[in-house]
Amino acid sequence: MILSLAAAMSSGGLPQNTTSSATFNPSSLDPWLDPYPDLPGVNSSSTVPVRTSTSDLDLRPLTSPQDVSPWDVALCVTGTLISCENALVIAVLFYTPTLRAPMFILIGSLAFADLLAGLGLILNFVFIYLVKGEVVTLISTGILIVAFSASILNILAITVDRYLSLYNALTYHTERTVLFTYLVIGLIWLVGLILGVLPALGWNCLDDETTCSVCRPVTKSNAVALASFFLLVFAVMMQLYLQICRIAFRHAQQIAVQHQFIAISTTKGVQTLSVILCAFAMCWLPFAMYSIVADSSYPIIYTYATVLPAACNSVLNPIIYAFRNPDIQKGLWLACCGCVPSNLSLRPRVRTSSDV
Repeated sequence: MILSLAAAMSSGGLPQNTTSSATFNPSSLDPWLDPYPDLPGVNSSSTVPVRTSTSDLDLRPLTSPQDVSPWDVALCVTGTLISCENALVIAVLFYTPTLRAPMFILIGSLAFADLLAGLGLILNFVFIYLVKGEVVTLISTGILIVAFSASILNILAITVDRYLSLYNALTYHTERTVLFTYLVIGLIWLVGLILGVLPALGWNCLDDETTCSVCRPVTKSNAVALASFFLLVFAVMMQLYLQICRIAFRHAQQIAVQHQFIAISTTKGVQTLSVILCAFAMCWLPFAMYSIVADSSYPIIYTYATVLPAACNSVLNPIIYAFRNPDIQKGLWLACCGCVPSNLSLRPRVRTSSDV
């Protein structure tokens, strides 16, 4: 959904035959009897470029640096960074046998969704400037909708997991099974896949450009539905994190012996929650609200200005959910240099409220 907006750019084609292109050739005895007055190359004064490609597939070679939008370059670079970050997270989780708990499975699913989003941004750049057509437009749109929908739903699942780990702290590790986690992940990807194939199944504006949203070929109604879905997810996340804060503060009050430690830990946890919610809101809220109020008639610069922060959320996700985790940090150190710093314990760490 997010990057297909640039597919609406006009494509190059064969020069049109117009009478104004015919010019008088002094070397001709009778220029008005010239059977090919508009054919480039016949008249020496013709300056119309010849398109060498005869394929029905629209290939648009780059003729100058000005043909490439800097916004598209920024999105492609962002996609490359996203792909590298999340590929590293997936590699650490895959090659570290101790990271098989439900929490790490959810983090791995989030990393895979963001990796797919990064690859989708790169492919979309290729589709815009090298291969154009309705089919590739629908493919890039579907990939991005699936990836970003799965990313948002995985963030919601991680939020629910953190809430349950505090709400049912005594029974969480026995009730939360790996099989149940895989079922949740399967449901997440099924919902993302359904949302992603809607444009390919006909819910697009390729036949009627007036119904396009800020991201072609997504229709205005489809964009509003996706934005409303995001706002619902964000509202649920806010409610869950508020409940997490209340539980953490209640635990701090109940354990008077460790009051100082828990108070410090709880304060750190609240700060972490604030960072998570603020980052998520700042990245996605502008694009969601703009998708609801705007349509294809609005200047494209506004779409780019809201799409880029939304894509940057996938850059922040590995830092927020993976690289801050000491267990994943140990895996990174072991993979990179074969050792673990002294400040990271080799024993599995017990989750505290600061981990939320």
